[in-house]
Amino acid sequence: MSEVRLESVIKAYDKKRVIDGIDLTIKDKEFIVLVGSSGCGKSTILRMIAGLEEISGGNIYIGDKKVNNVHPKDRDIAFVFQSYALYPHMTVYENIAFGLKMRKVDKDIIDQKVKEAAEILNLTEYLDRKPKQLSGGQRQRVALGRAIVRNPQVFLMDEPLSNLDAKLRVQMRAEIKKLHEKLQTTFIYVTHDQTEALTMGDRIVILDKGKIQQVDTPLNIYNNPQNKFVAGFIGSPQMNFIDCKIVNDTLIMTEPVVELNHQVADKLAGKDEITVGIRPEFMVNPAGKIKLKVKTEMTELLGSEQIAYFSIGTNKCCAKLNTEFLIEDEIELSFDENNFLYFDKITGERLA
Repeated sequence: MSEVRLESVIKAYDKKRVIDGIDLTIKDKEFIVLVGSSGCGKSTILRMIAGLEEISGGNIYIGDKKVNNVHPKDRDIAFVFQSYALYPHMTVYENIAFGLKMRKVDKDIIDQKVKEAAEILNLTEYLDRKPKQLSGGQRQRVALGRAIVRNPQVFLMDEPLSNLDAKLRVQMRAEIKKLHEKLQTTFIYVTHDQTEALTMGDRIVILDKGKIQQVDTPLNIYNNPQNKFVAGFIGSPQMNFIDCKIVNDTLIMTEPVVELNHQVADKLAGKDEITVGIRPEFMVNPAGKIKLKVKTEMTELLGSEQIAYFSIGTNKCCAKLNTEFLIEDEIELSFDENNFLYFDKITGERLA
């Protein structure tokens, strides 16, 4: 069993907490992704699980074993770093076999494991080459092969695709997912790229300033963010946020005036000001009851779609369109309050 459990884990540097008492259970054979902006603590969490960083408080379990004071080499984990960390003077075969040789594993077993890993990763024909003769994607596969041969309980991956070009990243995402399905073990993957998080993870952990903001499936996080930070972080382009006032159960933007239905009004009782969130894809809805004309301030063409940027009052917003517009063209928005998400203007917590 390769469940990983963090209980009230703290990491502090000079009394400043960079990880602030997090609790997280990663299920056996789960592919979980830690995602957040730079400095949020995601790589620190990974390094604490690996034993490369000491924890300042709390407990970490791998399987049923508490590993707070267990040496990294005895934690039965494999770490794939952002840099490939390959030995340039060794062949692909020697790089993959290196960890096993250091553990003095029998040569026949090493040979079997290396060849099995090479077959899984489509590296068989490259076993005699040096790293400089390989592409970026092939080098990353060698780094994965070095981890696979150890047959660990848990794979830890720290932004392994960030050095690759966009096309290769897409290809490697698919390969890592297939690898997870083949190996049937626990993967903990760190990235700042929300696309990687949404496409790869069974569940996503959203982090900000050393705290977990939400843990859920990609679809639930996209459709039901718990707070304004999560809503703004997940989604491209990001969610529109419009500051509004509530007067006599009426939601007032700069324009138009939106009458709240009674169910929503009850849940927002006592609030005078809130922030409304609406995804860019919902800003142009043919059946939308709310109509609003705006002037485009900037546009981005994305093949079959175009992103139009504009202002609603003092709020900068955008919409996904399937027709082409130019700057300063007037467009008509058509949206529906059923697609609104409501957030507390002060705390950012989700309402209603």
